[in-house]
Amino acid sequence: MNRNPLSPVGAADIAAYERDGVVCLRGMFDADWISFMREAVAEALARPGPHGESYTKAGNPGGFFGDLDMWQRLPGFRRFVYESPAAEIAGRVMGASKVNFFYDQLLVKEPGTAERTPWHQDQPYWAVSGRQVCSIWLPFDPVPQVNAVEYVRGSHLWRRSFLPYHFNDGSPYRERDLEAMPDIDADRGAFDIVAYAMEPGDCLVFQAMIVHGAPGNASPNHRRRALATRWTGDDARYCVHSGEVAIPTSDPGLKHGDAMDCALFPRVWPPSLHS
Repeated sequence: MNRNPLSPVGAADIAAYERDGVVCLRGMFDADWISFMREAVAEALARPGPHGESYTKAGNPGGFFGDLDMWQRLPGFRRFVYESPAAEIAGRVMGASKVNFFYDQLLVKEPGTAERTPWHQDQPYWAVSGRQVCSIWLPFDPVPQVNAVEYVRGSHLWRRSFLPYHFNDGSPYRERDLEAMPDIDADRGAFDIVAYAMEPGDCLVFQAMIVHGAPGNASPNHRRRALATRWTGDDARYCVHSGEVAIPTSDPGLKHGDAMDCALFPRVWPPSLHS
């Protein structure tokens, strides 16, 4: 299994990330990683953690399942954090001198799932500040464009923070004084929306303030299994909000304004910085 990206992260990739807030990198993980992680996902689905959750309403077809923090309890996910090329990819794209792992999130949409992932930004859900905060979204199944994650290009530069909502029931997060998300689907032509058909081994890297969402899984036969790993760079700091946050799910032992260096958020890249 490759420890370094199969293709170099180039200047054009970095420029696209900075300009658009998202870049699709092709063929970065080898087939061995995809096979290994499919087995890890099967174990995670068989043994959901305390944060495992179904987003599909009772009686609806398909199934949309999510879980968090697999790396803390399942060795396969922990190996991915420390041994896969993901940390290096995040560091190269963000232009960071060091990368801390933040958390992992499993997202599985079964065939025929109607539930979409609502439009949102990631960072308002999290207790972290800074611009060097990103996600790597890695699919383990082919993703046709009709089922692909959608991004509003350039929205990471809007300097606007939108209110987080719970995916399961649509309720807003408590005591967060932020503006409501615009109704993007009501006027899609007013936004620069992009999505990428992908194959296993490709990955998306996106900045934590970009507005994004995803349709259900329209395929009658094929699952959509994906792992989102979250990473921080030099300027990221632990940020205590007065209201509700989703991440972290446990106390990291940091104070407001601290660098993201602790056992819960380990330094992963370069390898010499492992804590």
